[in-house]
Amino acid sequence: MRQEQQTAADATFAPFQQALTQGWEKALESFQSLGKAPQADMPWDMPRFSFSASRLQELQRHYIEEATELWREDMAARARGDRRFAAEAWGSNPVAAFSAAVYLLNTRTLLGMAEAVEGDAKTRARLRFAVEQWVAASSPSNYLAFNAEAQKKALESQGESIAKGIQNLLKDVQQGHLSMTDESVFEVGRNVATTEGAVVFENDLFQLLEYKPLTAKVYERPLLLVPPCINKFYILDLQPENSLIRYAVEQGHRTFVVSWRNPDASMSQYTWDDYIEDAAIKAIQVTREITGQDKKGGQIDTLGFCVGGTILSTALAVLAARGEQPASSVTLLTTLLDFSDTGILDIFIDEAFVRFREMQMNAGGLLAGSELASTFSFLRPNDLVWNYVVGNYLKGETPPPFDLLYWNSDATNLPGPMYCWYLRNTYHENKLAVPGALTVAGEQIDLGRIEAPVYLYGSREDHIVPIDGAYASTQLLKGKKRFVMGASGHIAGVINPPAKKKRSHWIRADGKLPKTQAEWLAGAAEHPGSWWTDWSAWLKTHAGKQIPAPKSYGKGSAYKAIESAPGRYVKARA
Repeated sequence: MRQEQQTAADATFAPFQQALTQGWEKALESFQSLGKAPQADMPWDMPRFSFSASRLQELQRHYIEEATELWREDMAARARGDRRFAAEAWGSNPVAAFSAAVYLLNTRTLLGMAEAVEGDAKTRARLRFAVEQWVAASSPSNYLAFNAEAQKKALESQGESIAKGIQNLLKDVQQGHLSMTDESVFEVGRNVATTEGAVVFENDLFQLLEYKPLTAKVYERPLLLVPPCINKFYILDLQPENSLIRYAVEQGHRTFVVSWRNPDASMSQYTWDDYIEDAAIKAIQVTREITGQDKKGGQIDTLGFCVGGTILSTALAVLAARGEQPASSVTLLTTLLDFSDTGILDIFIDEAFVRFREMQMNAGGLLAGSELASTFSFLRPNDLVWNYVVGNYLKGETPPPFDLLYWNSDATNLPGPMYCWYLRNTYHENKLAVPGALTVAGEQIDLGRIEAPVYLYGSREDHIVPIDGAYASTQLLKGKKRFVMGASGHIAGVINPPAKKKRSHWIRADGKLPKTQAEWLAGAAEHPGSWWTDWSAWLKTHAGKQIPAPKSYGKGSAYKAIESAPGRYVKARA
């Protein structure tokens, strides 16, 4: 009896199987024609590519087989492994289960076709990225007409979830970005960025914050932190329990932090040179003067995070060219200096894109913070875009409060000329890694002239600064170096306080730094918990002797406390 039922099911499926085969062949014809499009028909140079015939045949065979299995088996079970379709409502609705299962089959097949492309590496990466974006956007979970879970909630709430979803949508349209958290819960200076301190210097580019000591004695060499200018500095000071800034203060370091101004139209002409000379170098100078390290060649400890690390290293190279070595140590967190491996961001960068940006804003203008934020979010579309579209708008939910996502939504602009210089000379042409290839602030740049010892940190799953890219700095800098790899990604790997006892980090006991990160890792050992304790122990060896903690902020009449930390610059919204 069962065999007869199976035979009948197979007979019923036969017309669909034929249609699938025909559809597959037409899709292949479209893809093949795209890869062979005549250049004269296009306003730009189209990449050339083809498909591996053997891989396509294998994909077609698998597709037909899996489609047949879907017809025979429990479709809900097939889709349940994907969290988008894990709710009971998907399994109990045959139409929803079918749409989810077919969608996942099509997704696997399209991604397989992207992998079957034969072409240059960048073309293949771009096609794969485009397919990933398309399949993420086309998920049936993203649409009320197909989302069984959202439909069930609408029925149970008698339409209230839909009304709330519309309210959420209108609110997000008004504020100009997709809500990832309940932003009403947070306020900069009230419950994020709360470490006690004061603004002791400011100019048009930045404010310099000095933090109140939490120990009776401090190290004589202060610590200056340079955060990325594409984000707000308080990623380093979210809550007291996960604040790297507070941790440094608790360890006895007299701590200073650059708080970048959120550029407006008045800053549309600022250049990379301005950010180096009038921001990073100025911050080093002021920190030295306030702490008395400007006398007799005194030095300071320095830390740069992400783009802040690139800015800090460039500034130190400029000063080295002038015969100055103001840094007793340099810490670089998830920083690119050699841009040979920029990971997924490389798909956006080529000569045409860079020229387009230069035409837009090289002579002046602003890169909107919302554009930067959208770009980074779509690097992980299911987690950082569509997840919130479904929750906020289809289900009418308010996302839970989360300090990190609040910070992530607090966008910053960039001056056009500064951004264009950075784009061309680092990401596109990788000149920062070539001694003498760049002139910044009137000096030829050679990172090898920085003499300070360096602590280099990279995150294993970082999609913005790939671990290989972070490790590449070990081959550029000439001072004594220590490299540490942490678990997780660009932010979660860095913001990992010891008290949480989460994740782990890797250290190589022999201190060797071979050419590649893979070689380094082969000789490294995993250690549980945060890398912060290892960094703290290293930093103390470069911080000098301990002296009584200062009783006031700044120094004399030259550097008085202007306002309480976190200052007004960080509160300006893009």
